[in-house]
Amino acid sequence: MSTEYGGSGDLSISLKLLWRRQERPSRGPKPSLTVDRIAQAGIELADAEGLTALSMRRVAKHLGVGTMSLYRYVPSKAELVEVMLDLVYADEASWVDVGEGTWRENLEKLARGTRELHLKHKWLLQISQARPMLGPNVLASFERSLEVLTGTGLTGAEMLNVIGLVDGYVIGATRNEIDAGQAAERTGVTDEQFWAAHEPFLVEMLSTGNYPLMAGLTEDVFQEMAATSFDFGLQRVLDGIETLINVRQKASRGPTPGVQ
Repeated sequence: MSTEYGGSGDLSISLKLLWRRQERPSRGPKPSLTVDRIAQAGIELADAEGLTALSMRRVAKHLGVGTMSLYRYVPSKAELVEVMLDLVYADEASWVDVGEGTWRENLEKLARGTRELHLKHKWLLQISQARPMLGPNVLASFERSLEVLTGTGLTGAEMLNVIGLVDGYVIGATRNEIDAGQAAERTGVTDEQFWAAHEPFLVEMLSTGNYPLMAGLTEDVFQEMAATSFDFGLQRVLDGIETLINVRQKASRGPTPGVQ
């Protein structure tokens, strides 16, 4: 599965498209398309068939227009993917009301929203976030996350690191979840067949006494682990952030009077 990187297309054109500074062609008949409409068609195709199946020709067919019509709005797939990425983040505004709840409650809501976004649009995992293009919705996402952490006592750098930490955990955990769901489809081997093939070897090896801790784990334990994995990891990440915030807030209050 190939990875798309931010800035793969023409940077100047991508930014103009993201901020809708190049919405209408300067020449030709009255436009029948918009950048948003083209990007939405791209999202629908990527949701159904994955990012590798996406092409300008497929998008044009989906819209019922000629391929050349698209190039008057978006020059290539690279720029189209940038707009698609930004557009899916428009839904984030409904995830959390920053005016309600604690920072931890709101950060957890943002984390769960990010997970649902990636489960809904699995192709997002094919786009590297190492160097994201900052369109209006992605920028609003950063703003909302910073707003959630404002007043916690964290420095600007710490807030950015917290956002990166939470996103890194959520995206990694969600990737594992999606990979597990796609394993049978991609390999042609069901989970039942996979573990049935292991069973005689595991029974023999665990009975040797060389793996006493593994031998003590029941099937129920593995099922519970699978069912609680995301929530367990997210809460531990939030616990660590809460510890840091408590330290920062305690330091800002200074020493307690009378306590040496």
